Amino acid sequence: MLKKLLIFTILGLLVVSCTLDTTEVYEDLIYIENGLPDSPQNNLDENLESDTLQISEWINNMQLSNGLLTSSEKTDYVSLYDNALAAIAFTAQGEIEKAEGVFDYFNERIDSEFVSNNGGFYQLRNSDGSNGRRTWMGDNAWLLIALNNYREITGNNKYDSLAVELENWIRSLQDEDGGLWGGFNEDGTQIHKVTEGIIMAFNAVEGYDDFHKGILNYLKQERWNINEKLLVAWPENVTHYYAMDLHSLGYLIFENFPEEVLIKAERYKNTQIASFNGEVISGYCFDEDKDVIWLEGTAQMALAFKEANMTYEANSALQQLQKAQMKNSAWESSMGIPYVTNAGTSYGSSLLWEDAPNTPALSSSIWYLFSVLSFNPLDLGKQKNIPIEDKFWNL
Repeated sequence: MLKKLLIFTILGLLVVSCTLDTTEVYEDLIYIENGLPDSPQNNLDENLESDTLQISEWINNMQLSNGLLTSSEKTDYVSLYDNALAAIAFTAQGEIEKAEGVFDYFNERIDSEFVSNNGGFYQLRNSDGSNGRRTWMGDNAWLLIALNNYREITGNNKYDSLAVELENWIRSLQDEDGGLWGGFNEDGTQIHKVTEGIIMAFNAVEGYDDFHKGILNYLKQERWNINEKLLVAWPENVTHYYAMDLHSLGYLIFENFPEEVLIKAERYKNTQIASFNGEVISGYCFDEDKDVIWLEGTAQMALAFKEANMTYEANSALQQLQKAQMKNSAWESSMGIPYVTNAGTSYGSSLLWEDAPNTPALSSSIWYLFSVLSFNPLDLGKQKNIPIEDKFWNL
């Protein structure tokens, strides 16, 4: 992990001053860490360093004066998940003040928002903090993951009270069967149990105790297809039974998770013409309708492939993502990656927002950055020493 943090530290220094003579050292670290093959068919763009710096600069430019970041250009909405990702990226780059800008925003609203909502920060809000919408457990788990990374990297306990509040609330959502409720809607009704959110909570709450054991038992009984050996997203829906991110995130979260789950993600693979630049791009859809390339999810797959030492597959995914980089952002010297390549549906049948394929998005850009630099933001919570008998995926 220290090598990965060192890479991010150097990246942060280069963003501050591109005149520093660190190019040779940076390239050596990148290629040693990633183990990129020196073969023509898998060779990544020679401008990889420059591309990565421009994406990092774009993320930095997205932060507002109140510490929050909007999810993409041309939008006013702020996502808790996207801000947690940004805080992780800032922390890992050594941009500690920027990370603290995100954390301070939520830390200052423990009483006015978190406690008054009976736990949980809003999943979405406007850029000025208004119009908060529902408390989604999975996104709050991501904020806790960001805080865990901050404490590990900086050694600073400044936000421990916030972390404790988040952990206690997440634990309180556990049902008798071990599963976790997904949070609460605006009208106070409880959100159903969501597999993705449950595995994020498993990672976010550090250590291994009855809480984690209960989650694994629930997943084994209710969200694991023993024949396919895959996590199930929507048990009652044949069409959307599986979801692509459970392949990548599952592998990044659970110890000794089978590599076959990554190979089986081929069921979401498709090719589209990107609406923003006309490039033919191959990647992964949210689900098996295969009507879009989900660029954030494709970046997650690239990182999971790297974790599994599936170098060819990782490099292939990164090469496709490079074709999706948008240089025509609001800042000439920076660029990002859109959420998807084209208009279509997200997981299920809900239509994506109009500008989803036409403007850089935080989530896609940050996961691409993580993938290039082989930085797994879930690595800290992965170290749980789970008893062999509880690892249902190996039974």
